[in-house]
Amino acid sequence: MSHLTVGQRYEIQTLYKLGHSQTEIARHLGRDKSVISRELRRNCDERSGEYRAELAQRKYGARLGQKPRQLRFTDAVRAYVEEQLARDYSPEQIVGRAKLEGVACVSHERIYQHLWQEKRQGGELHLRLRTQGKRYRKRGSARDSRGIIAGRVGIEQRPPVVELKERVGDLEVDLVIGAGHRGALVTINDRASGLVKIRKVESKEASVVQQAIVQALEEWKPWLHTITSDNGKEFARHQIVSQELEVAYYFARPYHSWERGANENLNGLIRQYFPKKMRFEEITQQQVVQVEHALNARPRKRFDFRSPNEQFQTLNNTKVAFVT
Repeated sequence: MSHLTVGQRYEIQTLYKLGHSQTEIARHLGRDKSVISRELRRNCDERSGEYRAELAQRKYGARLGQKPRQLRFTDAVRAYVEEQLARDYSPEQIVGRAKLEGVACVSHERIYQHLWQEKRQGGELHLRLRTQGKRYRKRGSARDSRGIIAGRVGIEQRPPVVELKERVGDLEVDLVIGAGHRGALVTINDRASGLVKIRKVESKEASVVQQAIVQALEEWKPWLHTITSDNGKEFARHQIVSQELEVAYYFARPYHSWERGANENLNGLIRQYFPKKMRFEEITQQQVVQVEHALNARPRKRFDFRSPNEQFQTLNNTKVAFVT
């Protein structure tokens, strides 16, 4: 890389003040002596002759601003981008660092285009991305049909008391999908007590999921107030769930997984027993029930290490069994 970074300029400032020669500074930075000589000549304070990294960086940036805009993905830019990708930087991070360091660079969209092209040609640069080159639908896309569910009631209309997590019966529901998208687990948790219900289903068809939710919650019906889920089409029959269980049903906003944070945490705990690469056809409902019992008896830090079973009894101030 031919350009000096902000950090290197601070090193030059320190070494120069300590009286090191240009040759010694160049050797320390792994640069040619001419680079250090040119840097000091161009970027020292014209009045005092002092070299200050902050001033040098401003001067460098000003010179770049006077140059015509370079929009082409040149060999130099490509080399810089690929060097940063090797450090596991994302395209956005590469562009952000380039601006901070005064390095010429293209937009992050152009970097992504380079990666897709390189991938089509059999390259492996895209594997440096956190997503390893997998494409996802853009948020807010006009073609995105997620969240368009008949009769949907948004979480913004949910009673504020639900946020307090002080009463039993405000539930969250989700699916955990098996390997190869074959089979799934319907996961249900009570926001206040942490109590869990898990049911294995053969598919994520809305009718199958609806039946599993109703069957799982039938014995909890006297305590139920609300259910909240994401906007997956598997919950399209929410109105039947609401009617049969006599409970208000709400949907979180798209891409706001933290609005169902307890359920997201639950799914992580379940993955300890049923990892992502596991085929759900191979597990039995009996195994699922065993995991359900284990989680309901497992101490939780947020309850001062009481279990969900114990937390329910504390909240409900009764020994009535609301457990699996």
